[in-house]
Amino acid sequence: MKVLLIGAKGQLGSDLNTALAKKGVEVRRVVNREIDVRNAEAVLEMVASERPDAVVNTAAFHKLEDCDIQPTVAYEVNAVGARNLAVACNKHGAALMHFSTDYVFDGTKGTSYSESDLTNPINVYGITKVASEQMVAYTMQRCFVVRVCGLYGKAGPSGKGLNFVESMLKKASDGAAIRVVDDQVLSPSYTLDLAERLLRLLTTEAYGLYHLSSEGQCSWYAFASKIFELAGVKANLSPCKTADFPSPVRRPLISAMNKAKFNQLGLGTMPHWTESLERYLAGR
Repeated sequence: MKVLLIGAKGQLGSDLNTALAKKGVEVRRVVNREIDVRNAEAVLEMVASERPDAVVNTAAFHKLEDCDIQPTVAYEVNAVGARNLAVACNKHGAALMHFSTDYVFDGTKGTSYSESDLTNPINVYGITKVASEQMVAYTMQRCFVVRVCGLYGKAGPSGKGLNFVESMLKKASDGAAIRVVDDQVLSPSYTLDLAERLLRLLTTEAYGLYHLSSEGQCSWYAFASKIFELAGVKANLSPCKTADFPSPVRRPLISAMNKAKFNQLGLGTMPHWTESLERYLAGR
């Protein structure tokens, strides 16, 4: 099996590369500077040249504030780019694994979301990711669309600096007063855990839309508290509300996702988020 990995230096891309290499899968790593997914001709040429069995697309324009400022760029990268890859995969007989987000939901359901729940994004990033899902599903059948949530990994998020875990630890080491919202609920997900399950999914023909994140859910404040507890770090941490930090970019309050559909495949469930966090911190 040969995999063309787009966005190989990002958090998820880096750990996917690690998981693929461990399994002896041939990987062509593509970093963002090598390909502009908005360029349909360039995408076609790369897929035609590499002839992969599958393309895994982790490339995205994902910084929320930048998406709101540059909605056209966000749409072109996230939605048009996804379509360009789907067209190229269709033409050259490759499967596609494309990633979306919990931010396709508005967070008002009050409990975890399943794949059958209607999307209702409340920011530009979420809107463009819904569009990307529809572009891929409309263009081809041999595709996996996987919604992920609350990612953190050793590589750090491309264009964002430190991941949330490292950012919290740095603030604590600097002696800063740390305020974290306790009314936004998610499932923090270690990208190495995701990568291992995603590779198993990629080797099947169980195409479709899936939710995949760590088991369990918590607020960002609870996540931060657990980071300091497991790391043995004393921090000046206090809870606050989303309304305490006015922002033009809206975020869903409860965006945890139900993984029952993926779990039914028998490919191994995801660990609880606290277990994953403990292993991440132990490996720093």
